[in-house]
Amino acid sequence: MPTPDTSAAPLSPAALLALLRRHGGREYRAAAQLAVRERATKRGAAKASTPDAFKGQYLLTARGERVRAVGPSGRASELSEAEFLDIFGRYLFADVQTTGVLTDLGPLFG
Repeated sequence: MPTPDTSAAPLSPAALLALLRRHGGREYRAAAQLAVRERATKRGAAKASTPDAFKGQYLLTARGERVRAVGPSGRASELSEAEFLDIFGRYLFADVQTTGVLTDLGPLFG
């Protein structure tokens, strides 16, 4: 079920991380797409990134200083903010929705 924080436009990794932090403990499902920067124009400026290949659904939760990411294979990883941005830095996240799973009571009181 979507929340007011979800949007139709894909989220950058930093924007998704901010959403996860704002709702710490609440699990979100997001469709990951590899962002591809288009070729530079004649003036040298690159065009905006556009989503390319679908890379799978991820389940993501922020708790404290860590982000838990469960990938399409079902394997869970506990990542720091820097690790999350390093791994997912070239991705865009679409269809960001809560799953209804709470990993702690923080979202009930925050």
